[in-house]
Amino acid sequence: MLTAGNILQLIREGTCRTRKELIEYTGLSRSTITDRVDRLIEAGYIHESGVASSGGGRPPSVLDIDSANRLVMVADLGAAHARVALTDLAARTLGEESVEMRIDLGPDLVLNWVVEGFQRLLDRAGRSADDVCGIGIDLPGSVDHKTGRVLRSFLMPGWDDHPIREVVRDSFDVPILVENDAKAMALGEWWWHWRDCPSLLLIKVSTGIGAGIVLDGRIYRGVEEAAGNIGHVRLRETDDRVCTCGSRGCVASMASGHALAADLGQASSRDVVRLVQAGDPTAIALTQEAGRTLGVVLATAVSLLNPGVLVLAGDMADTGEHYLTGIREIVYRRSLPYTTRNLDIVTTGLGDRAGIVGTAVMVMEHVLSPEEVDLALNHG
Repeated sequence: MLTAGNILQLIREGTCRTRKELIEYTGLSRSTITDRVDRLIEAGYIHESGVASSGGGRPPSVLDIDSANRLVMVADLGAAHARVALTDLAARTLGEESVEMRIDLGPDLVLNWVVEGFQRLLDRAGRSADDVCGIGIDLPGSVDHKTGRVLRSFLMPGWDDHPIREVVRDSFDVPILVENDAKAMALGEWWWHWRDCPSLLLIKVSTGIGAGIVLDGRIYRGVEEAAGNIGHVRLRETDDRVCTCGSRGCVASMASGHALAADLGQASSRDVVRLVQAGDPTAIALTQEAGRTLGVVLATAVSLLNPGVLVLAGDMADTGEHYLTGIREIVYRRSLPYTTRNLDIVTTGLGDRAGIVGTAVMVMEHVLSPEEVDLALNHG
């Protein structure tokens, strides 16, 4: 028997747009469909948004997701920034606030700012916590998707195994999802620009280097939630530079924004971007070489995954084509021609908002899943 949650999915996917189409598609009785649809309308999941064409008689009402009725709150946390946003159930931003804040200040200070930021956004929008159906948080570390706790991060001292969900739930008692930032960004890019592509690989190059993989519309996390740790692939074990993970020769120690900043005597990856944008020849040359270095690892990833699109995100995406040129040069040179024949290698289309969009989509997919919808309806 199809539940109300299953009926909602048919409406979300556009498979059925009216009660009549639901009856014909599912084979359920008119009274059953009416009951399921009325419950979804009453709970605020769907609404009647117009009328469909009719072959005769009264035109049927069109059923659509009520994306404005429920809110999602999102926190996008990076090594040196924190951003909170309020979105609807179509991942459209209704309000946003950001600040320069180092994540190594620790979870207490950062999460306190996040919770207070969420409340400020609600107050500005004239909405209450009762309107919020879910919260998503992305951050630069490996995350246990089931518990919402950081498994390991070389940029986040003090965060490992911290009860992030429990801390935030003290203020907002809704489902709370925690995800790695590069994985969330990959989902955001796929959902916003590349939904017709079955395989997307996103590389985030900022302070460190991470990757997110989307296969058939889903984030691929790996058995140990460690898929995407491409920055710690070792290229030269005899290299003098020590990576944040403690090893030598990792690609992040040679090609990340942090590595470039150190080579150029700068404080951060954003300083490197400013030099490149100002036309500094040394910064441009080192940036292109860093792209080539990362391209060596990405050529292997392209041969393994055969993605339809490779997206460069993070600070280094703001260097124009310079970092990307280095990547393209090596990926096309070292990969078999048929694996790159239909490969798009591009910079992020969402910029620094990819994490916000991807995390909002992750929450949206969770709270609108058949299981969660039926659970919510059964609990009133």
